[in-house]
Amino acid sequence: MRPIDLARGHGLSTQAVRNYEDAEILPTSKRSPHGYRVYTPRHAAALRTFLELIPAHGHATATAIMRAVNGGGVEEALRLIDDGHAQLAEDRRTLEAVERALRDLAPPRELEPGVTFIGPLARRLRIKPATLRKWERAGLTVPRRDPRTGYRVYTSADVRDVLLAHQLRRGGYGLEQIRQVLDQVRTAGGPEPLQATLRDWRDRLTSRGLAMLTGAAALDAYLHERNFDTGRGI
Repeated sequence: MRPIDLARGHGLSTQAVRNYEDAEILPTSKRSPHGYRVYTPRHAAALRTFLELIPAHGHATATAIMRAVNGGGVEEALRLIDDGHAQLAEDRRTLEAVERALRDLAPPRELEPGVTFIGPLARRLRIKPATLRKWERAGLTVPRRDPRTGYRVYTSADVRDVLLAHQLRRGGYGLEQIRQVLDQVRTAGGPEPLQATLRDWRDRLTSRGLAMLTGAAALDAYLHERNFDTGRGI
């Protein structure tokens, strides 16, 4: 096949195909007597595999996987795939923790009306006031200050954020992860509008998981074809 044949079969430009070879995503091609690149079904299989890996692992990791495979580093390729599955599992656990925290977010009745201060709130949650001050410095909570006394004043929305942070910390999540979740809650206007975001998050995780299955099947076929061509075991 010529570069244009390979490109047209996958909706790409000939320059893209050449770039993929230069990046070692495709095996090195042979040259015709006139110096033109000549591609084989093995190159087509490599390109198909790469395009299937992108939705699963992203462009950079898919590139690294193909470079490893074409360079004989199958173990490195498998490590990269393992890392992708581990990250997907961690993302699922984070999503589930957020969903549980939102379900359990109903504050104690005593904290619902009006405002409260750092001492009563800390005692109610059985944490130290210093913990609440640390969360404030990390951007998890943004209580206002009483203009006369300078005391922190926690409104019902602030209490909601503290309770959600408390739930996620108990689940083992870091302050930066929690800050991002709370930013989403505040941007959405509360936990209820955030449900649409969580559904979209879950859909994207499902799509990524399915893409990993498709990418793994394509890579498995490419590995068998590649090793059949070279006469080596996997």
